[in-house]
Amino acid sequence: MKKIDITVDQAQLTLDKGEQAVKDAVTAIRNAMRAGTASTKGKGEVAGSNKKPWKQKGTGNARAGFRQSPVWRGGGVAHGPKPRDFSQKINKKVMKLAFARALSDKIVAGDVIVVDEFAFEAPKTKLMAAFLKTLGVDRTAVVVQKDVDDTTLLVTSNLPRIDYSTAQALDVYTVMANRKIVCDKAGFDALLARIAK
Repeated sequence: MKKIDITVDQAQLTLDKGEQAVKDAVTAIRNAMRAGTASTKGKGEVAGSNKKPWKQKGTGNARAGFRQSPVWRGGGVAHGPKPRDFSQKINKKVMKLAFARALSDKIVAGDVIVVDEFAFEAPKTKLMAAFLKTLGVDRTAVVVQKDVDDTTLLVTSNLPRIDYSTAQALDVYTVMANRKIVCDKAGFDALLARIAK
């Protein structure tokens, strides 16, 4: 396993447009991750009867109709959250443009590291950690391959700030959330094929 130098033709990259597409795509992906399971009970769902707590007049208290009122302790919640779907629709062309722009920016910034292959003699996390250290990866990174390799997946899975993805499954959010992209030659070629114009 060794690092190889790559040269990418500027004509293959998308650098003149797509900033808004990246923002929209990341927002949509993060919204889709939201559980949307927060739920509260309104005044019609809280346990209680329709009996007036006290008579309308003559007690000196403010008039009250039922104990489930939102202004009472133990009553319902006014305008509280209900289970909902936060996902947004993003057109395929916009998502493709966003990915092309995000990856192009990483390539221009020198944040894409290409190695000839990932070959580990045993599925040991420390082997991947040591290899990434030799590459100068000291923060977040995503390891990309063309197809899933079980050994590489295993040596990557326990590293706290390292993600793993195939070239086809890699999305805009993962590209933007990680400082570096470390891929083998086949994976890098597959990524370039995805942003081909």
